[in-house]
Formats: sequence, C-alpha cells, structure tokens
Amino acid sequence: MTANTSGLHHVTAIAGEPQANIDFYVKGLGLRLVKKTVNFDDPSTYHLYYGDEAGQPGSLMTFFPWRGIAPGRIGTGQSTSTAFSVPEGTLGWWQNHFKALGVESSITRASAEEERLSLRDPDGLQLDLVASSTIDPRNPWDSASVPAEYAVRGQHSSVLTVANPDKTVAVLTEDLGLHLVGTSGNRTRLAAGNGGAGNIVDVIADPKARPGLTAGGTVHHIAFRVPDVATQEIWRQELAGRGFHVTEILDRQYFTSIYFREPGGVLFEIATDTPGFDVDEPLLELGRSLKLPPWLEPSREAIEHSVARIQLPAENNPALAGR
Repeated sequence: MTANTSGLHHVTAIAGEPQANIDFYVKGLGLRLVKKTVNFDDPSTYHLYYGDEAGQPGSLMTFFPWRGIAPGRIGTGQSTSTAFSVPEGTLGWWQNHFKALGVESSITRASAEEERLSLRDPDGLQLDLVASSTIDPRNPWDSASVPAEYAVRGQHSSVLTVANPDKTVAVLTEDLGLHLVGTSGNRTRLAAGNGGAGNIVDVIADPKARPGLTAGGTVHHIAFRVPDVATQEIWRQELAGRGFHVTEILDRQYFTSIYFREPGGVLFEIATDTPGFDVDEPLLELGRSLKLPPWLEPSREAIEHSVARIQLPAENNPALAGR
C-alpha cells in the first residue's frame, strides 16, 4: 500500500440510556463530551463523541445510544475491549474513584511495562485503563471529576477477537501498514508508526468463541487515522483494487470516512484527522448544543422532539459555568 495509518482515530460502540452514558464517560472516565449530534442514518438517536479538550484523533470514543436496546454478545468478529492510557502509578486512585461510583474493577499486570485496570461501563462494554512505564506525552482533559495528574491521555489500544487471526493480521500489516510487535499465547500485538499508546492493536485468536452479536454494550466499529481526504481516496481505490467492498467517502462533518469489513468480521473505518470538532462551535462550547449537518437542519424541530432529553454536567464546559 502507498498509505499507512498513523494510528487509532476512534472507537464507536452502542449504548442504551444516553444520560447514563454521559454521566459515566464525563464524570466517571473524566472525558469531555466534544460533540452532541445524531446518528446520520437514524436521526432519532444521538451520536455522542467523547475525547480530550478538542477531541483530537486518538482520544475519541463515540456512542450510538438507543434507549431500550437489547444487550449484545461479545465474541468473534468484534473489537472486544477498548483501552485508555493513564499515567503510571495511578491505577490505585482510579480503582478507588470507580468504587465510589459503584463500579467494580480489577487490576492485573499485563507485562513488566504495563499494568491494567479492567471494568465495564453501564451497558457492559469492556474497558481497560493501561498504566505504562512509557510516558504518554498527550495532554489530558483536566476535569472536576478526574484531575489532570490522573486523567486519561487518550486511547491506548483496541483488542480484536477473531476465530482465525492470520487474515486479520495480514490486513493490518499489508493493507493498513501496522507492524508486528510480538506474540504471547493467542495474542498478537501490532502497532502503527513508532508504536506506543494510541497506536496499538491486539489480535486475539479464539476459534471456540461464539460470533459476536452487535447490540447494546458492544463495539460497532474501530477507526484508523489518515491525514486528509486525498490520502483517503488513494487508500479507498487501493483497497477496492485488492477486492475489499469499500464504501464511498462519507461526510461525517468533523471528518470523512470510508468503511470495509476485514476477513475476521470486524468493521473497519478509515477517518481523516480534519476538519475537527470546532468546525461548527467554539472550543469552549463543545458539546453544549445539538449540532446537525446541513442536510438535517430542515428537520431540526422533529429531531429535537424525538431524541431523549439529556443534561450535560457543568464540568464539561467549566469556562461557561453559570451561563
């Protein structure tokens, strides 16, 4: 391939109650809600984006929250765990923080370099906080719930579970440009660029597991970064030439996207770094208002009537407190 991904862009999952989702990711995980919009394919439900202060690629976790959705099943053909990077030595603080919120968690040492706190969000989505001896230089969102010294720096890695890993690993290396870091048991670790937090994908082989069922508490897709639309179009043409069923370039307002499914069943997205989340509201006001693309603006009144009422914690926009 003539283009390589520069790392993880975002992970999109499916949730249930939107207010519970907001409370957990803003107050519990300490992320910022950087955009409140709707699912462009189903405008009756939200699309919520969380990340660092500006919603930089690699910090993002997004959700389609459908009220009353049935629980899904985590299994093969899915991204089965999403990990965030936190500073070394902070997992004790995080465990106490989640305990105060009534969230159970457990700490394990994945390797000499990595310690991991595992937990589940209100819909049962598997999350990990990874504290590594390698310093993550990214700036965190400093919130009232999670001070900067403990805060999430961005995505650390994603786990893909497949029945047969060979073709999945081949796509990641030959078509997306990741390189092999190492193997341990049934886990193969790959990385983009120079590796490190925000660039890591772990492929787990589990031929005995049942196929996953995409619904509440499961990941819908995982997105990789590309700098701009011109590079994205080159990539789209090359993937199509290799036999993948790739979508046209789709306008997501804050980036453009193409989608294809790898042989193990996981839905991949390739998303651009630009234009970013301040394209339609100032940085200080990110997440405050319901934002719609131009083609949905004529239906704003109906959309606002159909989506659930939600309340954004004041700490999401501290500079505007009381306004």
